[in-house]
Amino acid sequence: MSVANERLPVVAVEAPSARSGVIVVGTALAAVLGFAVYHAAGWKLALLYVVGLALGLVLFHSRFGFTSAWRQIVAVGQGAAIRAHMLMLAVAVLLFGVILRSGIGLSGAPKAMVLPASIGVALGAFIFGIGMQIGGSCASGTLFAVGSGQTAILYTLGGFVLGSIGSAFAANWITYLQSLGPTVSLANTPLGYGGGVLFSFLIIGAIAGGSLLLQRRRNPPPIEPAPVARGWTRVLRGAWPLWVGAILLAVLNAVTLFVSGSPWGITAAFALWGAKFLGWIGIDISSTPYWTVPKNAAALHASVLADRVSVMDFGIMLGALIASALAGAFVLHRAVPWKMAVGAVIGGVLMGFGARMAGGCNIGAYFSGVASFSLHGWLWGVAAIAGTYIGVPLRPLFGLGNPKPTDSVC
Repeated sequence: MSVANERLPVVAVEAPSARSGVIVVGTALAAVLGFAVYHAAGWKLALLYVVGLALGLVLFHSRFGFTSAWRQIVAVGQGAAIRAHMLMLAVAVLLFGVILRSGIGLSGAPKAMVLPASIGVALGAFIFGIGMQIGGSCASGTLFAVGSGQTAILYTLGGFVLGSIGSAFAANWITYLQSLGPTVSLANTPLGYGGGVLFSFLIIGAIAGGSLLLQRRRNPPPIEPAPVARGWTRVLRGAWPLWVGAILLAVLNAVTLFVSGSPWGITAAFALWGAKFLGWIGIDISSTPYWTVPKNAAALHASVLADRVSVMDFGIMLGALIASALAGAFVLHRAVPWKMAVGAVIGGVLMGFGARMAGGCNIGAYFSGVASFSLHGWLWGVAAIAGTYIGVPLRPLFGLGNPKPTDSVC
């Protein structure tokens, strides 16, 4: 399942100069927000905020993508990034198995992310798959891209929030679709979590092997390495191998489970931000079906700094900001072509609505679902791949390119 040997040999180059001013501002913002979170919600949420900062750092330096991984396998048959996904899932499954089996965590017994493998999951992930290709990023990619100064992705984030707002009005219908399917945990076997790990590894191995066979048949171009710094400075100023990002993301998701009692998620915060913003400008949507659910209503009336998912999302953006500034890669792109902006908004809306329909995004449903031994996580991945087949041909309509058999994939 190695992915490191599938990149071209890395040739060290001189990294751009660090953006000192951005580093100072980003570090100050991170410290102030961490202090505010601690006073608003205590040390556990402050610790999760630090985990979010670490996630932003890892996502930026490893350029660990979900959108590009599925686009590469669909467009040219390059499966290196998919095998990185499988490595990440394998490590997460193992760590989650230990934590869930022990029943020990800092917030009581940890709970797996197990949902019905339903029509809602399949349809929502399919819509999400289309949206992430024309929007240019997934949920985690949107956060670290915004943090690293890619202003075009702000349109995607705005679309995400709009789609999430819209889903609040269709919550009853969405809940019904989410119930149309069996709830299956691969750990619900006579072998328990050991059996769940074994079954998960078999699926992971089959996908990794299948991607290798496809790659050999289609003979795609290799993945080009991003520029790196020399020596030890590569840790903070260069690009990391995909396998490093895969392992660290799995570890940080397991830490999130251990500290908070729930796995990593992203998009639930977007619905909260949208509702909070509307309330701030005098539009009250608290009576919509989604916000009348007691748990959601409590979050809406509490401080956003007390919301676990929001706090971690803030951490990811600031972590990526600091990391990109250290690497000299923080650049604000002020001019965004109108076609790209339209595609980003449409893609974001599709992802925002699709994530709520599917019960999560590429992180909360796919990554955390698979790591929790839930069949719905694998269903999400299959449906998102199907949506990718629709989304990839649509990208040129919005001024976005696709990898070609004669191009190197980056």
